[in-house]
Amino acid sequence: MRIAILAARQGWHTDQLCRALVGRGHEGRVLPYEALVGRFGNEGASFAAAGEELASCGAVLARIIPAGSLEQIVFRVDALHALEERGVPVVNSPRTIERTVDKLWTTALLAGAGLPVPDTVVCEGPDDAVAAFRSLGGDVIVKPLFGSMGLGMVRVSDEDMAFRVFRTLKTLRGVYYVQRAIEHAGCDVRVFVVGGRVLGAIERSAPGWKTNLARGGRARSLTLTVHQTELALAAAQAVAADYAGVDLLPARDGTVYVVEVNGIPGWRGLQEATSTDVAGAIVEHLLGRAAGR
Repeated sequence: MRIAILAARQGWHTDQLCRALVGRGHEGRVLPYEALVGRFGNEGASFAAAGEELASCGAVLARIIPAGSLEQIVFRVDALHALEERGVPVVNSPRTIERTVDKLWTTALLAGAGLPVPDTVVCEGPDDAVAAFRSLGGDVIVKPLFGSMGLGMVRVSDEDMAFRVFRTLKTLRGVYYVQRAIEHAGCDVRVFVVGGRVLGAIERSAPGWKTNLARGGRARSLTLTVHQTELALAAAQAVAADYAGVDLLPARDGTVYVVEVNGIPGWRGLQEATSTDVAGAIVEHLLGRAAGR
């Protein structure tokens, strides 16, 4: 069986996925999003990339959606939707990707599922943002709606600084995603969920409040509590993810918050810390989906 892996480029993660597929007697084709071509006519619709007809593949794994213009992003996600509607298994589904790349939508789904999330206000006006800063205790994390690896996040604990940050965002026509800063012990938990089960977990720690490994955090293998396991599984289910990286934040008061669900997660740090074959688990789940097509 051929599996199409749509990606920005060939790299460590795609190599891991192709290795796992070959080891199970299948073939992975790494294809760039920029090569996508959609054709429509009397015979219906078709999508190909680099000469590979995607509907003829057993499944499509959307490894990552690279940065681009609004029209490019819409075209790429539309292609995934169209393939899924034709019965091609797409992992993660385009709907899940849309939910998890948007922090507002993710937070709304988590809160709607009754999961503990930090108090958050999202608005467009700088005056509303300042009011949110005050109502959230004067110590907040301001995040971009779209972003990863901790990029673009800033902690604001001074009203003068809040005023400058919010006015700057106004010039960029940004949206204010303002979240109460949670007092914690300098660490959070990344849980990797595949097919409705926890594959592994790491504790990420750093001297500051950003614990992302991409921002210099350190990782160690972690055995989850029953409560942490339940939270991670419920969070992945809330966004309907085949696989996901769920970020939990244990607060000093004992509350465990769900702060993010990544629908296109990396796993190099987790694999190195836990010696878990993450790509193998993803491929096993993907092949199961493809077999049921």
